[in-house]
Amino acid sequence: MGGVTVPLPRGADPAAPRLADIAEQARVSEATVSRVLNGKAGVAAATRHKVLAALDVLGYERPVRLRRKSNGLVGLLIPELTNPIFPAFAQVIEQALAGHGYTPVLCTQTPGGATEDELVEQLEERGVTGIVFLSGLHADASADPARYLRLAARGVPFVLINGYNEHVSAPFVSPDDRAAAGMAVRHLAELGHERIGLAIGPTRYVPSRRKEEGFRAALAALGFADDCEQVIQRTLFTVEGGHAAGGALLDRGCTGIVCGSDPMALGVIRAARERGLRVPEDVSVVGFDDSPLIPFTDPPLTTVRQPVRAMATAAVGALLEAVGGNPVERTEFVFQPELVVRGSTAQAPRIP
Repeated sequence: MGGVTVPLPRGADPAAPRLADIAEQARVSEATVSRVLNGKAGVAAATRHKVLAALDVLGYERPVRLRRKSNGLVGLLIPELTNPIFPAFAQVIEQALAGHGYTPVLCTQTPGGATEDELVEQLEERGVTGIVFLSGLHADASADPARYLRLAARGVPFVLINGYNEHVSAPFVSPDDRAAAGMAVRHLAELGHERIGLAIGPTRYVPSRRKEEGFRAALAALGFADDCEQVIQRTLFTVEGGHAAGGALLDRGCTGIVCGSDPMALGVIRAARERGLRVPEDVSVVGFDDSPLIPFTDPPLTTVRQPVRAMATAAVGALLEAVGGNPVERTEFVFQPELVVRGSTAQAPRIP
C-alpha cells in the first residue's frame, strides 16, 4: 500500500481486507486505490471521485490529505421534509454540489419557523455563494416576486425548481406538468375509465395550475370534458388533502383518479378503502413524483415519475454557470416525466 493507512469504519472487522474492499466497491484496481489515497498524480478525476465515493459508502474516514477545502457555501431551500420527494431532490442536489467542491446548507421551512425570506437573509449573512430554491414562493402566483429581484440586485446567484414566474429573470427547472397529467388521464382512459377525477393543490401554485390545464386538455381530447368542474378537487398536497379530495370524487362516481402528488394518492386510496372499495379493482389511482418508497406501497402505486436526477443536475449546473460569471437569463428548462405503471391501476369496473 506504499505506507497508506486506511482508517477502519466504525464497527468494521480489523481483519477485513481494507484496500480490496475499497477497490471492489469502486470497481477499480487496488493499485488505483493506493494512488488515490497517496495523493499521486495520473488518476482521472472521475476515477478519483469513484474511489472517494467508495470510502464514503463503506464508512471509512477520508485521509486528511484528501479532504478538500470548500469552494463556498450554497443554500438549498425546501418547503418541508414530510413529502419524500423533497429529500430525494435534496440528496441529488447536495451530491452534485459536493462533487464540485461546494458545501450545501439545507434550510427547511416548518410551520411557525423561519420564513423563506428569513432563511435567505440568514444565508446571505453567512456569505453563501448561491441559492437553490425548490418549490418555494416562486411557485406561488400570489406571492410577490420582488424578493427575487432584490436578491438578484444584491448579486446572489440563484436557480428555481418547480415553479415558473415570468417576472423573475433567472433559470427555472421544471417537469412538464401538463404532459404528466395528460399521461395519467390517457392511461386511465385506455383502461376503460370514463369518469376520471383530479385531486390537485390550490391553483395559485404554478405546478397545480399546469397539471389542471393538462388534465382539462386530455379530457377534452377524449370527449369527457362536459362536466370537468365536477371532477376536479383542489386541496392540499398531503395524505389528508388526498383523503378529503378522494372522498368527494368517489362520491361523484369517479372510477379513476389522478393526483398531484404521491402522498395525495395514498390519501385517495385510504378514502376508497373506507368506503369498502378495492384498489385497483373498483378504483384506479395515479400519483405524481415516484419518490423512493412508492414502489412498496399497498398496492404499489402507479405514478408519473418526476425526473429528479436530471432536474437537480441541471439546476446545479445553471447555478454554477452563474457563480462562474456566465449567468443564464430567464430560461425554463422543462423535463419530460415518465408514467410508471404498477398495481394501483386496472381495467375499469363493469357497470351492472
